[in-house]
Amino acid sequence: MRGQRIIYNAAEMAWLEANRMMVISDYHRAFVDTFGRSEVSALNLHGLRKRKGWKTGREGDRYKGRHRKFSAEELAWLEANRTLPISEYFAAFVAAFPREDVRPQNLHALRKRMGWKTGRTGQFPKGNVSHNKGKRCPEGTGGRHPNARRTQFKKGQLPHNTQGAGHERIDSKDGYVVMIVDEVNPWTGAKTRPVHKHVHLWEQKHGPVPEGHCLKCLDGNKRNTDPSNWELIPRGVLPRLNGGRATRIMPYDQAPVELKPSILAVAKIDHAIHEKRKARA
Repeated sequence: MRGQRIIYNAAEMAWLEANRMMVISDYHRAFVDTFGRSEVSALNLHGLRKRKGWKTGREGDRYKGRHRKFSAEELAWLEANRTLPISEYFAAFVAAFPREDVRPQNLHALRKRMGWKTGRTGQFPKGNVSHNKGKRCPEGTGGRHPNARRTQFKKGQLPHNTQGAGHERIDSKDGYVVMIVDEVNPWTGAKTRPVHKHVHLWEQKHGPVPEGHCLKCLDGNKRNTDPSNWELIPRGVLPRLNGGRATRIMPYDQAPVELKPSILAVAKIDHAIHEKRKARA
């Protein structure tokens, strides 16, 4: 009931105080079920608890947000024992100085504010010996922990995303068709390897692509992998097919179909002239 004062009778107040330690959602639900006060919201009960000063008993509520002061004696002890791990640091401190308002995080923050170094860098020092050096796993595990062996690849097992020979996909970077062929991969030793389909089909018909040469798509459709749609050209011709001011011609891939042969021929002639001049120099 916003803007209106809510009156509670003696029985309701007694119940509210007796159950004040409940979480606010449960506190509100139980109160409404018990007394049928549907006009009372959880916010009303929360405000009532605060006005009455009823403590909920949850850790941190009493001292949350308060600045904790330490005496000169406490600070001297804290600085002298600053290298202890935080759990031991806190336990030893409250044993020496009973402080209900101090938590481990308070001491951790204090060390950081005061710039007290703990001597720990988080790195393994040079010459450090692992705690399990020289220890072997139980017999019959093959030198590996049983948990590791349970999830490792078994002999002959293939990954779940393995694609067999003949599988095809489109290269997301260049748009070429990539296919899996039944040939040993020279880099990984796998039984199959990926190749560009247009190169694979062209080489089956004409032989390997010579060094310094490449295949150019004639109709501009890289997914058309028919060997007749690809022409062998020197790599030096490719920049001349990109067009621009240097070549003073239209880019090959953007030109109309009827102009593509002429652009390719001009690019080949330009490249041949350049190679002859370079040979004479």
